[in-house]
Amino acid sequence: MQTFHLPDVGEGLTEAELVEWRVKPGDTIKVNDTIADIETAKSIVELPSPYAGVVRELLVSEGDTVDVGAAILTVDAEGSSDPAPVAEGGATPEAPADTSDTSVLVGYGNGGEEKTRRAPKTHEKVLTSSIGVITKPPVRKLARDLGVNLTEVTGTGPAGEVTRDDVVRHADQASVFRNLSTPAWPTERERTVPARPANVDPRYDAVPVKGVRKATANAMVGSAYTAPHVSVWTDVDATRTMEFVARLKKQPQFADIKISPLLVYARAVIWAAQRTPEINSTWIETEDGAEIQLRNYVNLGIAAATPRGLLVPNIKDAQDLSIRELASALQDLTFTARDGKTQPSDLAGGTITITNIGVFGMDAGTPILNPGEAAIIAMGAIRQKPWVVDGEVRPAWVTTVSGSFDHRIVDGDKISRFVADVAAVLEEPALLLD
Repeated sequence: MQTFHLPDVGEGLTEAELVEWRVKPGDTIKVNDTIADIETAKSIVELPSPYAGVVRELLVSEGDTVDVGAAILTVDAEGSSDPAPVAEGGATPEAPADTSDTSVLVGYGNGGEEKTRRAPKTHEKVLTSSIGVITKPPVRKLARDLGVNLTEVTGTGPAGEVTRDDVVRHADQASVFRNLSTPAWPTERERTVPARPANVDPRYDAVPVKGVRKATANAMVGSAYTAPHVSVWTDVDATRTMEFVARLKKQPQFADIKISPLLVYARAVIWAAQRTPEINSTWIETEDGAEIQLRNYVNLGIAAATPRGLLVPNIKDAQDLSIRELASALQDLTFTARDGKTQPSDLAGGTITITNIGVFGMDAGTPILNPGEAAIIAMGAIRQKPWVVDGEVRPAWVTTVSGSFDHRIVDGDKISRFVADVAAVLEEPALLLD
């Protein structure tokens, strides 16, 4: 019998929630078969098995938070008592390596770099409570979050696979994040939560703080009480931005890419950060006091509201991308985050962030900085409003550029210069964009 211990999946985590078992006692599994989905503070990860054999016992329940190194499953391994090592591509090498019961999965490590990746499985048939439904783990998670019964959804993907859009369409929503229906009040007076604190009023529900919410809370408190925030904003006539976006949508090279004003906003932030590099810097504590580290690259973070909570994946070296490349990267980042597939490496190393509060109908905000960054820019809604031009009132597409900045690093003049540069590009994108 072999025991599988929860590994560190390469992001230095200390615990994870076991979201869903993909096997049950008595199942025969092969090396690299997915045995469970776990949710860390950053992403949902599929755990492949390093053993081949028959599942004996599941040692934890779905929904449990498990410490790294804890035993989660036992397997009656085939052939010998040694675990079958995982080779690149999922094959088992002819000469098994000497691997202990606490083997770390290939592609993971105790904070180390990823060596190999598991070959993706397409159209994987998953036997869950929705028996026979063909879909992927992030889509199942989305369905649970939205209260959608997958057996009632008609799949439009290959081989009848239920896609993210199928789930959203079935939920009768314009998007995953807006226009959610208001649930009825529960019929019970309160719901039981394990280990309910004694000081919690029984008339209220107690929601455990874990996963993304726990990580976000810790990061925001740390940022708010470490960096002195200052916020500024200005209104902008974005009419030419809207015209520019409309022209791009008609170009053949953009036919397969979603184009939105966020693309112009992103290019504006990158250009403005190049002109005021302190905006794209970080404060570092040293033995001698502190120093400001200027970055000569932009890892552009895009705050994404997902069913799991707020995630901020970033586009690496965004300053080197063409308009089409940046548009494609924004699209991939958004879809990956919404589907729950964002990898830990995509969430690390950001240098400056855009939060698109305009999609929720908000005009401006004073967001809290991501730890280690000196600026976060809020993209407000773009609305038609009366605008004065040469003494005449005309209709215009107006938006607000706002943001928060680390006042230890940047003073008011540089903050104002940066915001003015972003506004200038939104007013006349053709001056900058190729």
